[in-house]
Amino acid sequence: MSPLTLPPPDRFSLRGKPVAAAEHVELLVVGAGAAGCAAAIAAANAGVSVMLVDENPVSAGLVGMDVPLHFGGRATNAVQTPERLVERVLETSPALAEAFELGVDVRLSTNVWGAWVKAPGLVLAGGLAGLADETKSWFVGFDRLIVAAGARDLNFTFQGSDQPGVMGAQGFDTLLTRYDAFAGRRLAIVGSGELAIRTAEKALERGLEVAALIELRDAPQGPAEAVARLVARGVEIVTGHVPLAAHGDADGVRRLVVAHRDDADHRREIACDTVVMALATVPVIELLDVLGAKRLMAPERGGHVPVVAEGGATSLSEVFVAGDCAGLGGDAQGSGRRAALAALASLGRTSEALAEAPDISPAPGDPAEPASAGLAYQLEWAQAMLATGGPDVLACLCEDVTRGEVLGVRPPRYLGWRSNTLARRDLVTLAEDGPINQDQIKRLTRACMGPCQARRCREQVALMMALGANVAPETVPLAGYRAPVRPLPLSVLADWQESADMDAGWNVWFGIATQWIGYEDIGTEREAEQLRAGMPY
Repeated sequence: MSPLTLPPPDRFSLRGKPVAAAEHVELLVVGAGAAGCAAAIAAANAGVSVMLVDENPVSAGLVGMDVPLHFGGRATNAVQTPERLVERVLETSPALAEAFELGVDVRLSTNVWGAWVKAPGLVLAGGLAGLADETKSWFVGFDRLIVAAGARDLNFTFQGSDQPGVMGAQGFDTLLTRYDAFAGRRLAIVGSGELAIRTAEKALERGLEVAALIELRDAPQGPAEAVARLVARGVEIVTGHVPLAAHGDADGVRRLVVAHRDDADHRREIACDTVVMALATVPVIELLDVLGAKRLMAPERGGHVPVVAEGGATSLSEVFVAGDCAGLGGDAQGSGRRAALAALASLGRTSEALAEAPDISPAPGDPAEPASAGLAYQLEWAQAMLATGGPDVLACLCEDVTRGEVLGVRPPRYLGWRSNTLARRDLVTLAEDGPINQDQIKRLTRACMGPCQARRCREQVALMMALGANVAPETVPLAGYRAPVRPLPLSVLADWQESADMDAGWNVWFGIATQWIGYEDIGTEREAEQLRAGMPY
C-alpha cells in the first residue's frame, strides 16, 4: 500500500501562526461589580496573578449609543471628563480600591470585546481575550477566566421613546450613583416590582421627584411594605396602565401619556422629564456566547443563562461565571468567592482562608427573582404595548424597524421593495416553513442590527416574534452574539502589531483570481510571472 500523501500546508492560512498575547495572567476577571471584585480579591489573597477588567467609566460616545446600558440621553457633560468619572467609580466601589491595594491589575475604561479558548478548528496556545480602550486593542492570555458581566435592562418601546429622557433602570443607576452625571429631575418609572421600587428609593434619596410607578397588572408587584413607604412619600402607583406616548421638546421628554391596558382611549398624562423602564433585567451573556459556553432558557432567572455547575463552572473548563450574568438574584459577593475557589481548584491552587469561608451563595439554578420578572410577565407587557400602541411603534430604534414590520417580516423601507410575494409573508407563514429564528429576522428586517447591538430591542423583538408566530416565547432562539461584543472604531480594532510570522503569506485580493499576489511578490519579477501565467500563485 502506497503511503498517504498530504498536500503541502496552505501558506495563506493561520495554521502555525498563533496570535501573540501582549500580556498573560493566571486569572482574568471581566466585570468589577460586587461579584467580580469579590472574585479578584479572593484570588489575589491566594497568591494568584489577577487582572480585573471593567468598561466603566465608558466613553461619552458609547453613552450616546446606549452601550452597554440604556442611558437614554440623560447624561450631563460630566461624561466628557473621564478622569473625574474614574475617581467617581473608585469612590463608589470600596471593593475595587481594595483589589487595587492587593496588587490586582485593575483596568478601567477597558472593553473585553471577545474571548476564546481551545476548541475544534480554533488553534490557540491557551485562553485569549481581546481588550480595547479608546486608542488601541490588544490580546491578553489567561489560564482561567471569570465572567462577572452583570445584567442589563429589559426594554419596551412606545411612541416617542426614541427621544432623550427614556432610559433603563441600570443606566439610570449608573448615571446617578456611579458617575454622578444624571440630568433629570422628575421621574415616571415603568414597573412596580423590586427593581422599580429600588429605582424609586434611590431617586428619592438623591432629592429627585418620583411622579408615579406605572404597572400593567391590577396590583403593585413589589413587597407591600416597600410600596406603602413610597405612597407615604407621595409617589402614585398607577395600576392597569402602560406607557402610550412620550411628548417633549428639544431637551427631550416633558410628559408621559399612559393608557389603560384594556382601553387605549382611557388615558392620562404624567408630567416628567425622564421615563425609567424598570420592569426587569437580563443577564449579560455576550462573552459567554462568543466563547461557546452552553446555555439554556431559564425564564425564572431572567432569560438565557449559561449552564452552570458547582462553583460557577461552565461547560468550558477554563471559564467560570459569577453574579447576575449566571442568572439573576442571589448574593453577588458569595457568587464571586465561589467562582474564585472553583477557578483556583481547577488550577491546582488552594487557599485555606477561601476554602474555610462560609458559602452564602445560592445553589446553581436557584431562582432568586420574583415570579413577575419571568417571561410570562414580559409577554403580558408585550401584548399590552402592542394592543394599545399599535404596530407602527418602533421596535428597533437604531434601524428604524416597527413592530408591524417585525410581525410582517418586511424588508427595510430604504430598499423601496415592491413584491406581492413578500407582502403575503409574515411570521405565521414563516413559522410554517420551520421554527422561527431571531437571526433570520435580523437578516430579513434588520431589526437588532444597529450600533447599540440590540441592547434596547433584543428581548422585545423576540417577544413580538412569539406573538406573531403564536409560539411560546421560550422557544424563540437567542440571536447569536459575535465579536466584537462592543462597538469599536476600526482604527482601534485594527491597531495591533502583527508579527513577521503572521505577516508571512498574507495576500492582496480584489476578487479576481489573477490578483492573488503575495505581499513578498509585489513589485518583483515573480508578480509579473504570475500575471503572465494567469495563476493565483
